[in-house]
Amino acid sequence: MRKFFSLLLLCLIFGSIASAQNKKAAGPYLRDSVLLKTHDGAFVTVMIARKKGVTEKLPTIFQFTIYARRSDTSKIQEAADRGYVGVMAYTRGKWNSPGEPLAYETDGRDAYDVIDWISKQPWSDGRVGMYGGSYNGFTQWAATKKLHPALKTIVPSAAVAPGLDVPMTNNVQMSFVFSWTYYTSNNKFLDEKDYNGPQWNQLYWKWYNAGLAYHSLDSLTGRGVNHMFGHWVAHPTYDQYWQNMIPYKKEFADINIPVLTTTGYYDGGQIGGMYYYREHLKYNANPNHYVIIGPYGHFGSQGHPDSVFNGYRIDDVARINIHEIIYKWFDYIFKNKPKPAFLKDKFNFEVMGSNEWKHVPSLKQMSNDTLKFYLDNSRLNPAKPLKKAFASQRVNFANRDSISSYYFLNQLIYDTLNTGSSLVFKSDPLTQPLTVSGAFSGVLKTIINKKDMDYHVVMFEEMPDGKYFYLTYFMGRASYATNPEKRHLLKPGQMETIPFTNSYITSRQFSKGSRIVILLNINKSPFEQINYGTGKNVSDETIRDAKEPLQIKWFNDSYINVPVLR
Repeated sequence: MRKFFSLLLLCLIFGSIASAQNKKAAGPYLRDSVLLKTHDGAFVTVMIARKKGVTEKLPTIFQFTIYARRSDTSKIQEAADRGYVGVMAYTRGKWNSPGEPLAYETDGRDAYDVIDWISKQPWSDGRVGMYGGSYNGFTQWAATKKLHPALKTIVPSAAVAPGLDVPMTNNVQMSFVFSWTYYTSNNKFLDEKDYNGPQWNQLYWKWYNAGLAYHSLDSLTGRGVNHMFGHWVAHPTYDQYWQNMIPYKKEFADINIPVLTTTGYYDGGQIGGMYYYREHLKYNANPNHYVIIGPYGHFGSQGHPDSVFNGYRIDDVARINIHEIIYKWFDYIFKNKPKPAFLKDKFNFEVMGSNEWKHVPSLKQMSNDTLKFYLDNSRLNPAKPLKKAFASQRVNFANRDSISSYYFLNQLIYDTLNTGSSLVFKSDPLTQPLTVSGAFSGVLKTIINKKDMDYHVVMFEEMPDGKYFYLTYFMGRASYATNPEKRHLLKPGQMETIPFTNSYITSRQFSKGSRIVILLNINKSPFEQINYGTGKNVSDETIRDAKEPLQIKWFNDSYINVPVLR
């Protein structure tokens, strides 16, 4: 009733496309707060900051986000300090906007409306640039699905791609995003206290130990129906629900504005960022797209990298000020200043361990050779085995005493590996230093007794001192191996060929004497869905489907491709 009254009141007050909520001078700034009516009748909150005394029309630096924070004024004021107008707008349901927030679903259309509104303001010179990280990176790509003429450049950092890396990666839904739905929707801002509480980890373990259906997570909270989560589990395939959120296939051909992408080898949004990059290059004949990627995590890649990330001290040359480069990029686009000197070519990556940046025309030049290794009797064999053989694996999903997950990111360097039930394959020691650079891929040849499985492949460097350096991983669902848009169930008892490609990019110089190490295993943990292999919607499966253990034969003509730079 209260929501209905609020909406009625807003409709009475805001009959025009926008109406100022709060115009005030704050120190050297003029700040406005506007509730903007979108083309379909919803409302989004828009915050504006301009420098006092400036009369000329200026370009606008714009962010669109679900992360409503009162401290956002500092971000738009920074844009004003740098000779722009600063604007921040929010997902429906956030700040002063009525209704329930639903992540991703309407942001692209709403961002278009905000850009259109900006371009018509007396302080605007008709040009808009966007930047921001994570969700704010996604909204930039969402805004390009229907490109407004006023949008002249985007700078997406750690940009997530809904349906492709959140809330699922390669069609496997991950639990950590569940608590995020409450973090962003409990109130008009962000519920930090709830999000950082211990109840979420306890909830995931409760769900895991009880063997309940994945879609029951919201009922376990006792908080009622979670609509955001419900929409996600209803779409396990990369279908039109997800495709409507961001550019899809040939729509990338129309994105003819300059783009600067920043991400990191350990950025959870890297899969999304590189998806946008690859599709842009695939469909656009002449994409003006630059990339910066280095040994950064999700937050460091958005502006200010950590000098020590998860116990690893990054190379000195990798300690760059990404945030400053972003504003130099805007000055290059809008003020005819030189392009940032750091951008010596389109694709710029740091080789961990070498203390050196490489600058190449595209991702393809990140490597110039490939090493092929067969998964042969605990060995990464550079030669195809003459005799066909297999390694057996048995996974009892009814046994909750052990877990298997790809979650290694609490640190990068390990004294020993917690291999659990993983199959482990090691190369011979390297006879000379080697730079592994790019995204590893592979083909798994297998026979299983079920219709599906979720698996992960993890790569490490075993260093000469016996310690292990975590490099990269792949996680995916076998039934979507060839197409995330269509499920092809496996045939029990028959040989299956399962390719994988969508792994995380990395670049590291291996030492002489090091080994490449691969861990191969089946997902079984509280941290993502559990695929029991019945062929049903995985979110509907329960421990009642775990009566028969998963039996796997991994054949030794399975292989991985390791990209290298010589």
